[in-house]
Amino acid sequence: MAFRQITRKGLQDMKFTHLNNAGEAYMVDVTEKTPTVRSATAQGEVYCSQDIIRALRDGTVPKGDVLAVARIAGISAAKKVPDLLPLAHTIGIHGAAVDLEIRDDYVFIEATVRTADRTGVEMEALTAVSVTALAIIDMVKGVDRSAYIRSCKITKKSGGRSGTWIRED
Repeated sequence: MAFRQITRKGLQDMKFTHLNNAGEAYMVDVTEKTPTVRSATAQGEVYCSQDIIRALRDGTVPKGDVLAVARIAGISAAKKVPDLLPLAHTIGIHGAAVDLEIRDDYVFIEATVRTADRTGVEMEALTAVSVTALAIIDMVKGVDRSAYIRSCKITKKSGGRSGTWIRED
């Protein structure tokens, strides 16, 4: 994939919401926006060896209940986004769910985050999936150094000015 260099002028022409007229990063002011119900769902995968997949199914991973620890890590992470992303707004996380499913050679992760606030929760859903995946890696790395994370992406969002969006792939 080829990347093209974008100049400061090019960025201004593209109207990125977190750049001011001088091309400098700033936090978007959402004071005047009306709070609405918003939701975002993200998905990701952690690929593991067959030994780890068996141990996850059997509950015999040496560090303990991997899926329970990972689920709590993901939910906790969704609430910490403003601490991690410097331009993210502090918003109320009114619901966060992390679902995990052991498949043939990976753990499927899906996180849904909900709020009734002035801005969306896409970053919170992505962070929940990412940290859930990191927690899985942390719990299995002593047994499976080859485990890896793949495909963290938003699959659905709803609410706000732009309404509902669903990934079609």
